[in-house]
Amino acid sequence: MNDEQQVDELLTKLIEEKNRVLGYPVAKDFDYSRLYEFFKHPINNVGDPYEDNTYKVQTHEMEREVVDFFAELFRADPTDYWGYVTNGGSESNLYGLYLARESHPKAMVYFSESTHYSVRKNIHLLNMQSITIRAQENGELDYEDLENTLQLNRDKPAIILTTFGTTMTEAKDDVSRVKRIIKKLAIQNHYIHCDAALAGSYGPFIEPRIPFDFQDGADSISISGHKFIGSPFPSGVIIAKRSLRDRIARGISYIGSLDTTITGSRNGHSPLFLWYAIKKMGVKGLEERYRHSLETAEYCKQELIKIGVKAWTNPGSITVVFPKVAKSIKNKWQLATDEATHIICMPNVTKPQIDEFILDLVSEKEAVAGVM
Repeated sequence: MNDEQQVDELLTKLIEEKNRVLGYPVAKDFDYSRLYEFFKHPINNVGDPYEDNTYKVQTHEMEREVVDFFAELFRADPTDYWGYVTNGGSESNLYGLYLARESHPKAMVYFSESTHYSVRKNIHLLNMQSITIRAQENGELDYEDLENTLQLNRDKPAIILTTFGTTMTEAKDDVSRVKRIIKKLAIQNHYIHCDAALAGSYGPFIEPRIPFDFQDGADSISISGHKFIGSPFPSGVIIAKRSLRDRIARGISYIGSLDTTITGSRNGHSPLFLWYAIKKMGVKGLEERYRHSLETAEYCKQELIKIGVKAWTNPGSITVVFPKVAKSIKNKWQLATDEATHIICMPNVTKPQIDEFILDLVSEKEAVAGVM
């Protein structure tokens, strides 16, 4: 097989597999063909997007607009926010923890057992002390356990990681409830980071509203760009209070900018693609995407229940949770599986896809019954 054949074969395989992704939060209904010409250019967003920069082949203006869009969506103080486009949710979480550590060097970190795996890794990288808090059965933070654990460590500053859309069940931690616990215990030195990788993009549209943003008490919020919005490469956005960012800023003379980000050289195409997507969608378009996904999720849940599968969803969730399925079905539909499995009804997931999946489940059940 020559190089061209190998490329053609890979493309064919990716197209086939793309149409059977039901278990991972990756939106695939995007069209960025208008931007293909930009792949001819070495776009590098080195440095702080809000500062002047010597290197001019960059998309800092679009990056700022992306940050501005999400800062407004997350009700940040218009006079005190900052952010940048990251390589994904893991880097965004790392940045939130980094800011928290620099603000409270002797703090204890608290995070739920349902928290994304990147959090544990980031805590280890930053050499921070931490305590794992129990999760409720639906995946949401156990607030009683959090309060009891905080009570035992009241002498230390508290850094609390909340999740707005856990990996397996899309459970959403209530930031205002966490804030009330902190206030009740009179813990003055604290920091709340909200990992809203999936659900943050549609969090403001969930009814009834689940508190998660800056006005609810968050100090920083992270989302993924490639999940609900969709992108050909992973990306993320971190929004934080500018006053906190200022504590870590360092001037770098040869790039003529401040060093405020985790990575030096940064993908300059990601901000451009995210900017293009949100300009086309707007807030109204994001809400419409969410309503569509919510409707598909309800359809999926009901169709599973019809065939005797115990399916359920968390409030406002587009993730349908149900017991483990046969390995052949798991592999075909690329289903993420832990104690249970799930289907995430991203905007590109259709009812015919759900119908085909249901048929596979029914066929599997019939085959097993025939053997017995």
